[in-house]
Amino acid sequence: MTITPDAIVFWKLGPFPISATLVFTWAVMVLLAGGSWLVTRKLTGGTSVSRGQLLLEIVLNTIRGQIRDVVDTDADRYLPFIGTLFLFILVSNILVVVPGFQAPTGSLSTTTALALCVFVAVPVFGIMNQGLRGYLKTYLQPTWLMLPFNILSELTRTVSLSIRLFGNMMSGTMIAAIALAIAPLFFPTIMNVLGLLIGVIQAYIFSVLALVYIVSAARVHEEQPGGTHNDNKGGSIRGEP
Repeated sequence: MTITPDAIVFWKLGPFPISATLVFTWAVMVLLAGGSWLVTRKLTGGTSVSRGQLLLEIVLNTIRGQIRDVVDTDADRYLPFIGTLFLFILVSNILVVVPGFQAPTGSLSTTTALALCVFVAVPVFGIMNQGLRGYLKTYLQPTWLMLPFNILSELTRTVSLSIRLFGNMMSGTMIAAIALAIAPLFFPTIMNVLGLLIGVIQAYIFSVLALVYIVSAARVHEEQPGGTHNDNKGGSIRGEP
């Protein structure tokens, strides 16, 4: 039983092994980039649009709507990054129904790379909204004594993002293998459907958590009379007091 695609090595390029993780990661990226190019090369603004453009607009509007559920305003600011994260993880996870395909999200190296992208995006969006000085001040809030704890928080949530996605995908693979060994004629269909559902949920959870981390860093709090806060530029996070 193969738990992670890192264990599958197709060939070696000198000292560097070309594993299934690398191959299928590039396959997903080529699929997404190629599909986007094919759909967007002949965009139209009229009432008659191609099926590909209609599907793309539905996907983008759905992602934009989900972002607006978390952020009151300026959803388009976060759409390119969060949308790319979601689509990459989603496509990687649902392609497991293709025989021979190994989801790159089942590799700790891939999930770590995705989490590092979020780790870099958090200060980038924060600096874009608040400026370098304003963003660095957030590490000293509510007091400078919190500096090491705020830094540790940034690091630990990056680790948790990568391990959460990897752990869920790996456990799904192990459960499917065990179920297949117990009842090879009955469980495959059920496990495929369950695997697709888990893949969609994990893509959604990872993207929402990334969005929350980014928006939290990008918010600019201005104290208002009565102790309320007003968000400038970055919008507000729904559900916060």
